[in-house]
Amino acid sequence: MPVYKAPVDDFAFLFHDWLKIEERTDLPGFADLTPDMTSAILEGGAKFCEEVLQPLNQSGDEEGCTLENGVVRTPKGFKEAWEQYCEGGWNRLGAPEELGGANLPSVMTFAFTEMGMSANQAFCMYPGLSNAAYSALWGTGAPWMKEHIAPKMVSGEWAGTMCLTEPHCGTDLKIMKTRADLQDDGTYKMNGTKIFISGGDQDITDNIIHMVIAKIPDENGKLQNDLGTVNFFMVPKFLVDPETGEMTKRNGVTVGSIEKKMGIKGSSTCVMNFDDAVAYKLGGAPEKKSADGKAAPKSKASGMAGMFGMMNGARMGVGIQGVAIGEVSTQNGAAYALERTAGRSLTGAKNPEQSADPIIVYPDVRRLLLQNRSFVEGGRALTMWVSMLFSIMKDSPDAKEREEAADLSQLLTPVIKAYLTDKGFETANNSLQILGGHGYIRDHGLEQFVRDARINQVYEGANGIQALDLVGRKMTSKGGRATMTYFAKIEGFIKENEGNEKMQPFLAPLKVGYERMGKAAGWLMENAPKNFDNAGSASYEMLNIFGVVTLGFMWAQMAKVSLAKLEAGEGNPDFYKRKLVLAKFWLEREVPNTAAYLERLELGSEDLMILDEDAFVA
Repeated sequence: MPVYKAPVDDFAFLFHDWLKIEERTDLPGFADLTPDMTSAILEGGAKFCEEVLQPLNQSGDEEGCTLENGVVRTPKGFKEAWEQYCEGGWNRLGAPEELGGANLPSVMTFAFTEMGMSANQAFCMYPGLSNAAYSALWGTGAPWMKEHIAPKMVSGEWAGTMCLTEPHCGTDLKIMKTRADLQDDGTYKMNGTKIFISGGDQDITDNIIHMVIAKIPDENGKLQNDLGTVNFFMVPKFLVDPETGEMTKRNGVTVGSIEKKMGIKGSSTCVMNFDDAVAYKLGGAPEKKSADGKAAPKSKASGMAGMFGMMNGARMGVGIQGVAIGEVSTQNGAAYALERTAGRSLTGAKNPEQSADPIIVYPDVRRLLLQNRSFVEGGRALTMWVSMLFSIMKDSPDAKEREEAADLSQLLTPVIKAYLTDKGFETANNSLQILGGHGYIRDHGLEQFVRDARINQVYEGANGIQALDLVGRKMTSKGGRATMTYFAKIEGFIKENEGNEKMQPFLAPLKVGYERMGKAAGWLMENAPKNFDNAGSASYEMLNIFGVVTLGFMWAQMAKVSLAKLEAGEGNPDFYKRKLVLAKFWLEREVPNTAAYLERLELGSEDLMILDEDAFVA
């Protein structure tokens, strides 16, 4: 049976030693985030995740979801866990106060998200998507939806989904076929099929609110191959009376099948059919004035800001899943390494009274454990920092600070989604390797972590697409403003601390990695315009450089804090000494990988594109 203990102490370090969240009294909700308050929330969340969610993870995987008479049945215990989740208020941590929520900043809600995903990723996908759906509805829905639907989603009576992907169409929304035809009453009639819909149906809530993208046909009834007619819709499983908010009849939304999946089997991933389903278009393009003061024509597409906001939030959540699966798999790998005995230490028996030493005495096992732990805690720091940027972007009274936070969070979102999920999968594999043959069987749970982790690299935009987004859009947006801002932040930290001798073991490798990142960016600026395939071929290497250096930047900052705490004699010295070891490991042993990434990046695209397409077929 796998184990899990929530990393409450590490979150406390990040919140109060490093980010000093309680000092941001200029941001709504932060003044209340004292160590006592955050400790109470974290410890309560940890107890729920450890005692309610984690025990259902393995059994939920083995049982999976079933489709019976058109209704999806979730694994045993999931419905009861959902009720406890809602009764405890964990579904309302970040919700607006108008909806009965606690309106806590995202740094707190994302911390709870990580703990839940470590304990039971499949279960936590239900509330995770519901949170994204009600947030989009709250931002783009009609008043009656905000009055009657959003509160029920926040309370947990109803759930929500994202319906984007089609059998022939994932990222390329231009070729989607789901259509929505305007009706005389202002609603739309939707027809089409969506696939890979997490939580598409379940037996834990009374209603499900589907957030769907579809095309509105032109005046001739045809769908155009462009993004201009793609719109965002709300489609309930059961129709809702706009006046009373009561559920009425069943809508034309049905489950075609449940996907037979590699992992996250406790999460129902459905094929959803929309057959003359009543749909409500969300949002509306704001009226803009042209130079002559007249109203400019509105775009045919509306509400898409809500969809993109929902998708970006989901990508942040998936990146956190990478950290979460890394945390729980690391804990189980370490527990096994401490208990399993085999052979003797290479430098002499460390456990002479026993027949063999625990395998943690071997340097290669230590290598795997240190790789895992340094990634997990560095990745967690990154997600918490960007969570802070979300609040700053939204609420800071300083316009310049809001702009910088928006730039940095946009720049780093594809890095969080792709790099953290790649490393999360690698971490789960490392832990399985530590267990050897025992990792390959179900009893210890590692093989489930590997299977569950693999989806995180695929959904919400496959990682190769995230890399292309980083290089082709995020780094170049607004003349490269975000990239220059981020580079200046790293360079400023290096210069600010270069006189501190104790920081040199951390600054020297960070500086090398940063210089390589700058060189890679310069190569792209020079060579991508000559041949766009150069951008494509370099994108994943650039993503990896960004990921390694960014976690190095996080570790260097945490090292500075830890050194100061040790010097002041504050806190638990063993905690801070451990942080310094992990920081040194990442910076000395992971940052050198940027040399290989840079070398491959500078090779360009020619060798990748030289073979004829038929040459790839055996």
